[in-house]
Amino acid sequence: MTGSDIIFYLLATLCVVFALLSVTTRQIFRAAIYLLFTLIGIAGIYFWLQYEFIAAVQIVVYVGGIVVLIIFSIFLTQQTGEQLPKQKLDRKIFAALAVFAGFALTMVQIYQHTFFETDEMAITPTVENIGKKMLAVDSGGYALPFEVISILLLAALIGCIVIALRTKTESK
Repeated sequence: MTGSDIIFYLLATLCVVFALLSVTTRQIFRAAIYLLFTLIGIAGIYFWLQYEFIAAVQIVVYVGGIVVLIIFSIFLTQQTGEQLPKQKLDRKIFAALAVFAGFALTMVQIYQHTFFETDEMAITPTVENIGKKMLAVDSGGYALPFEVISILLLAALIGCIVIALRTKTESK
């Protein structure tokens, strides 16, 4: 085992451990902090793969933007110190089944796809080429999916705030 393998396994372990802590903790602020460390670990994997631009985008957009937005929404609802309620057994079983179904679907897609090896990459990973692909609106561009994801994230944030505020008023 080389030093590169050790670094990868450390980063992968960091990501998996903090991801599990993020979904199993009952304190919402700690879950956000664990998510922060998970996303930093993913950026570390991008650095390990020598995709410095993608790693920088990961840090700026997700660590610097999304996590700060999540923490801001937690402070906005004033539920930082409260523990989340324990989930019922049927919800835990449904969540486990959903995770298993998602994992099975991913494995089926991976095994059905025929991977082929090429000598040339489809895109040279330079900032200019990545920028052109991100802003392109033709069939090979990523402008539309990027906008759809941003709207989805905004809707999720608004939904979280509405749910949190509704729970607070019901408890009074």
